[in-house]
Amino acid sequence: MNLVLIAMILALLIPMYEAWQDENIWQKMLAFSSIATKTSIMILVVSVLRDDWMLGVTGVIILSVGNAGLMLLAQVLKRINEL
Repeated sequence: MNLVLIAMILALLIPMYEAWQDENIWQKMLAFSSIATKTSIMILVVSVLRDDWMLGVTGVIILSVGNAGLMLLAQVLKRINEL
């Protein structure tokens, strides 16, 4: 159980390093989207292990709404760069 969570945290560090290293805004947004997805999956795993469905619902909301907000921000940045 703890080994799975440690592996997930290590996988979470990969896009953080990529976002820190790259200057392209689209690569940063892709990295942050990956971080949001991996974090919500981690929340879902912990909620199943603890049998806490309220935490699971929170993970699902983060998974569905968090990436939609990033896509909206990407469209706003795309429109601003077109001007």
